[in-house]
Amino acid sequence: MRILGIILAAGQGKRMKSKLYKVMHPVCGKPLVGHVLDVLDDVKADRKIVIVGHGAETVKAYLGDRAEYALQAQQLGTGHAAQQAEQLLEGEEGIAIITTGDTPLITSESLSEMIRMHVENSASATILTAQLDNPHGYGRIIRNDQGYVTRIVEQKDCSPEQHLVQEINTGICCFDKKKLFAALKEVKNENSQQEFYLTDVIGILSDAGEKVAGYCTPDSSEGMGINDRVQLAEAEQAMRARINRKHMLNGVTIIDPHNTYIEKEVLIGADTVLQPGTLLRGKTIIGEQCDIGPHADITDSIVANQVSIQHSVLLEAEVGEETSVGPYAYLRPGARIGSHVKIGDFVEIKNAAIGDGTKVSHLSYIGDAAVGKNVNIGCGAITVNYDGFNKNLTEIGDDAFVGSNVNLIAPVKIGEGAYVVAGSTITHEVEAGDVAIARERQTNKPGYADKLRQRFKGIKAKKQ
Repeated sequence: MRILGIILAAGQGKRMKSKLYKVMHPVCGKPLVGHVLDVLDDVKADRKIVIVGHGAETVKAYLGDRAEYALQAQQLGTGHAAQQAEQLLEGEEGIAIITTGDTPLITSESLSEMIRMHVENSASATILTAQLDNPHGYGRIIRNDQGYVTRIVEQKDCSPEQHLVQEINTGICCFDKKKLFAALKEVKNENSQQEFYLTDVIGILSDAGEKVAGYCTPDSSEGMGINDRVQLAEAEQAMRARINRKHMLNGVTIIDPHNTYIEKEVLIGADTVLQPGTLLRGKTIIGEQCDIGPHADITDSIVANQVSIQHSVLLEAEVGEETSVGPYAYLRPGARIGSHVKIGDFVEIKNAAIGDGTKVSHLSYIGDAAVGKNVNIGCGAITVNYDGFNKNLTEIGDDAFVGSNVNLIAPVKIGEGAYVVAGSTITHEVEAGDVAIARERQTNKPGYADKLRQRFKGIKAKKQ
């Protein structure tokens, strides 16, 4: 049986009060519509059609060839939106899953269960429902004595008895594809909004004697639609809790889950500890037995086993085993840090490879560099990589020593085992095993400090 996914994503989302198209607002680092499409991928949908309207080009640019697109030029309701997929699905047979692009918490497990119930009951339609303690504002699910759904009654149309019903419509459903589009042709817009509602299809099918099943998800948050920034924050919190729980059940210690932020595609090894304030974003991979945080912000980076990262920012960086980073280090794109390395406080690494066992302990900038193994880079050392026109490479061989407050003017090479004396500005190659010193000879003037003080006092008095 082919699965045909239809995502309704044409609404402007005026209540978001944003220039950004509603379904492009992110939850846990990914746009709303991206989460929905992921779930359709998980249930192995054969076709995925996104109904676009406002902001169509933005959605297409983000999703690319992961989906097909149909345009709803005028927003005339959910039924009208679903109809826009009919031409693309002409000749297809199967189960049409309809979901909205603003329901990021839906899971593949619930969709799979809904499909299973649909097939087992030979239903024409199956609705994903949820039980709410306070169902105010939601359409109520009305079932017959056999448990099949006969109607979805909107809040404003509920009778006193229907108001007491706590089972609600999530807006996610599946249909026999042919019967869906046949019923859509019978939907009228005789309502206060003058819109064609997808929910009316349920009554049309039921009145025709067709079976309409309802699968009630055990997690009511799955049907949460995002219409404003408050709901966006609530969805973020719910998904973050879900993600954190998954990692904890897989052997990760999260000291304070309420203050730890992990995006959906992050991978973390067992026995790693996440301290409060940690943010793991994008496609970051963290190894086993790491200690991350507090206040580590890591994006699209790869961190090996037994690494410690404190109060630091990593962006598109790689860190080898048993390395320590921070506090207050910044590893920028292209930073490739070896094993058993120390990257200390207020150190910035950009587009540079740092060999195993090397120490860059504090207050240094290493950019556009290839640094060998077991190198010591002293406090305040800088690779001067930019000449105003081009970025240039600094090479430092294995076992070299670079003293404090050294400027390495690229392009320049420091040989293996070479020793660069503190305070030097190096502009020429230092051969292997050589000592380089590039600073003026010190001159002391006995007693001259008092004369300077008197001179400075006189200058200050004249200014006043």
